[in-house]
Amino acid sequence: MLEGEQLRGVFSERDLMRRVVLERLDAEMTPVKDVMSTDIATIDETASLEDAMEAMHAHNCRHLPVTRGTRVVAFLSMRDLMHYELARKDRGSAAHAGVHSRQHVSLKKNLTIPH
Repeated sequence: MLEGEQLRGVFSERDLMRRVVLERLDAEMTPVKDVMSTDIATIDETASLEDAMEAMHAHNCRHLPVTRGTRVVAFLSMRDLMHYELARKDRGSAAHAGVHSRQHVSLKKNLTIPH
């Protein structure tokens, strides 16, 4: 949820299940602002994909807002990272024959983030 350009919270499927369904709240009558997550980890668009994976692990989340300064420019999901990693492994398996590199792979260069 944005207030202007400021991120105020995120409402995920996990929030729906834990804060609405399990609490037996009426989904049609419960304001999102009352059940959204407000302690949100973010990641700068210049961070690496590895940084994003580590942030998701550290914050126990599956989605990260990607920021440019204080503005949210995209959302990154664990699924996005998984698809990228699988595609990278497919492309690199023949070329590298099992050699793994920990090079810096930028979010901005490898994901669709509007400029």
